[in-house]
Parts: sequence; structure tokens; C-alpha cells
Amino acid sequence: MAGIYIHIPFCKQACSYCDFYFVTRKQLIPAFTDALVDEINYYKNTPYTAETIKTIYIGGGTPSLIPAAQLETLFATLYDTFRVEPSEVTMELNPDDVTTDYLRSIKSLGITRASIGIQSFQPEILQFMHRAHTRDEAIHSLEALQKTSFPDFTADLIYGNPGQSEELLQEDIEQLLLFDPPHISAYSLTIEPKTRLGKQVELGRITPPDDEQVSGHFDHVRDLLAQAGLRQYEVSNFSKPGREAVHNSNYWNHQNYFGLGPSAHSFWRQGQNAVRWINKAEIKTYLKGPPNEYRTEVETLGPETLAEESLMLGLRTRKGVDTTELSDRYNYFFSESQKNWILSQVNCGTMVLENGVLKLTQGGLKICDLLVVDLLSKR
Repeated sequence: MAGIYIHIPFCKQACSYCDFYFVTRKQLIPAFTDALVDEINYYKNTPYTAETIKTIYIGGGTPSLIPAAQLETLFATLYDTFRVEPSEVTMELNPDDVTTDYLRSIKSLGITRASIGIQSFQPEILQFMHRAHTRDEAIHSLEALQKTSFPDFTADLIYGNPGQSEELLQEDIEQLLLFDPPHISAYSLTIEPKTRLGKQVELGRITPPDDEQVSGHFDHVRDLLAQAGLRQYEVSNFSKPGREAVHNSNYWNHQNYFGLGPSAHSFWRQGQNAVRWINKAEIKTYLKGPPNEYRTEVETLGPETLAEESLMLGLRTRKGVDTTELSDRYNYFFSESQKNWILSQVNCGTMVLENGVLKLTQGGLKICDLLVVDLLSKR
């Protein structure tokens, strides 16, 4: 079982916090679509097409800038090249691009799950983020999902913004919950150095909230969503029972995934090892092709590295990591130092070890990255 991720690198404008690869030259979309078709066809009759593709995720950038007719061509090529039997097909949408007609057209193509980048309903926060949509457009996009009876959807929220009070955050959550979302992804605002926001912080023009405030926001998000029946199943993801994101869950379960488009990552097992590579984040290079010329940072991962990645990814989730699977799959066993450290974390309430399954508590999930680094350093 494997997944395919397609990166659509086009945006109307740069959000202040985003460090994903994108371009604003929408006139390149037709040429990009042709190049993407070429990349898909390049892998025809290779070992990568033998494994069944169960999930497809179209992200970006702004996939909703791609006309439905060009999406139809992409899907036809995917089905012709790969063994596609999808249980979930997700597409990211910007609220300002969403209409009932567009939703019906992508639904007819087989998109089963929409991912709406709401981020906030507050006009001043949307302006601070330099988002292209307005509060009204965010609401209208959610209304359009209801009108078209779209099979499934998730919405993104960002907390921990400068000047964002818990009251404003609660207003955002309550507004979103009016649409009964089955899934919400809630992310803490991250200051990336090469973004507009990063430069503003570096120059002292913006002061981000302190860790205590961000932690308070996280607790508020988790508690309000829990009351609405959305359970935290990963550090940043909340869902109703049975409505978890299948594609993203496969990442955390260390399943194979194939990345298409500039800047896309791929991960593929080969026996006891795995290979990871990245497509160069350069639209000009991508348009020239072929894939063997823009595939970069090819890395072979051995069993110990894979085991450590499984720990890092699995501990982000509520289900945790099965230590028996670590030993059976990777021949990885905790050192005495790691065992002692785990026992200390169990005693202080950040971890639980039951029936060979190691997982983080509610408090532990808040400091997941720190705990994982500490655990791996004890090896």
C-alpha cells in the first residue's frame, strides 16, 4: 500500500509565514501540467508502479488554481500509469477559489476529501498572515461544501499568532464548528527564517507570543475540539472517530509515498532499506525535465535510521509505537540508557508504556519534538 503526493507550486501571493515552494507566475500552469504528465509517464513500467496506490494528496501551493479540465488529464495519466485503487483522494483548496461549480467538477473527478485553508476568520489576522481570502470567503467556502454534499473535508486553523487572544481563537473555533467539520488540523504559527514573517521578527517589528501563551492556545484548541467530539489523534490533527486522514496517517506509519512536482519528497522501501529523494524546488528545471535531471538528495536509509524515524513519527500519534514491531521490523532495541530515560518519563507523566506500546500522554504531546530528541540522544 502506498500513496502519491502531487505538489502544485502556484499561489496568488505569498503568505507571511509560509516557506513551502511556490511561484506566482500562473501563466506557467499549462506548461507545468504538461511537465507533470511527463513525470507521471516517466515511471510507467517501473517497480514503483507495481504497488497499489491507496491514497492521493494534491497539495501546494494552491491546487485549486488548476482548472478542472487539466486535473482531469492528470488523473487519467495517473490511472494509466500507476495501479490506483484509492480509499481517499484529498485536494487542498483556498477559500477564495471555492465555488459550488468547482466543487462539483472536482468531485466528479474522484476527489473525495477537501482540505480548506481557513487559518482564521479574523480580518486582522488574515491580513497579518497575508492570506488571499476574506472572512466572508472562508464562510462561503464552507457553505459550498455543505451545498454540494462533498464526501469529506478538513479545515486548517493557525493559533499562536501575535496579538491573538484566547477569546479570538475561541471565536474562530466556534465559527468553524458551526459547519460540523469531521476533521480539523490546528497548527501553531511557526517562524521560518526566510519568510516575510521571519524577517519582520528578525528586525524586531513583530514580537511572537511566548511559549506559555502558545501552550495556552494549544490547550484551548484541544479542549474545545474534544467537547465537540473531535479527538486529538496526532500532535496537530483532530477528528471524529473514523474520520482520520488516511494519507497523512500513512506518513506517520512510515508507508511508501511517491512525490510528484517540484519540491515533492518521496520515500520507498527496498528490502531492509529505503530510498528517499526530493525533486528540486525549481520550476524552470522541472519544466525542462526529465525526472532523473531534477531528482536530488537521493539518500539510502538503513534499518537503524528507519527505526529512529518510526519512533519520531509514531510518537506524534495517539497510538504510539509498538516496540515489538521496532525489534521485528528493524532489529532495533532500546539501550539501557533509553530504558531508564523512558522509565523516568513514565514516572513524571509524559509517557506511557503498556503491553510493549510506547506513547505520549496529553502533556507529552505538547513537547513531542523535545522528548523524541532526548530519547534518540540516549542511544
